[in-house]
Amino acid sequence: MNGVQVREDGPVRRVTLDRPETRNALTLDDLRDLREAFTVGEDVRAVVLDAAGERAFCAGMNVDVFLALDSEAEARTFIDGLRELLHTVRTAPVTTVCAIDGYCLGAAFELVLACDLRVATTRAAFGLPEIKLGIPSVVDAALLQQYVGLSSAKEIILTGDPYPAASLAGICTAVVEPGELGPRVDELLAKVTGHTRTVLAAQKRLFETWQNTGLADGAVASVDEFARTFAAPETREQLAGYRAALGSRR
Repeated sequence: MNGVQVREDGPVRRVTLDRPETRNALTLDDLRDLREAFTVGEDVRAVVLDAAGERAFCAGMNVDVFLALDSEAEARTFIDGLRELLHTVRTAPVTTVCAIDGYCLGAAFELVLACDLRVATTRAAFGLPEIKLGIPSVVDAALLQQYVGLSSAKEIILTGDPYPAASLAGICTAVVEPGELGPRVDELLAKVTGHTRTVLAAQKRLFETWQNTGLADGAVASVDEFARTFAAPETREQLAGYRAALGSRR
């Protein structure tokens, strides 16, 4: 059974982890399919990632994947593939939103951190249990300290325990009751899907630049991105529409 389902909903691509009988644990095929799902065309303005079932958003990588790695070379190939997926998600030229219900562990937690916005339910919990398997937390786990601080990030990684979403306020845009998850995500989507593709792509490039460079280099890149947006006709159209809307409110 395909563990990743994709459907187009107007300007929104909805991606669902769909193997609830295994708590949506990820396989190598899922990593490939997720990378394809987050590679978007011109008509897409946002990608939403959610999951089937109530027990878990995703339990992380299926342990059988790790057990099948017989050498350092195989381990390197696997983790490089995960790194490429997370890079694709993080640098997608549109807004990426996660809807999290239940446990979100390991590679799934890294996937969630790679997205732009996160809405979780009150029964959601996040954890990086790799250390309990004798494996270090890597790749986008490096982002965790920016959300919760270095001390809390070390606690989460070194204990390997799950932590309720409500106790990790810096990670989520909102924590809501399970029945409010869909409406809260849709509320966010209504705010981010009306932007031009040009400005979304520029802003996402800047996020990545700011993440990887110092203030001075980031400021230079910001000037370049600002100037380039004016080469797109849709920028002038958006400006004119915004000006007209302001005038109509007077």
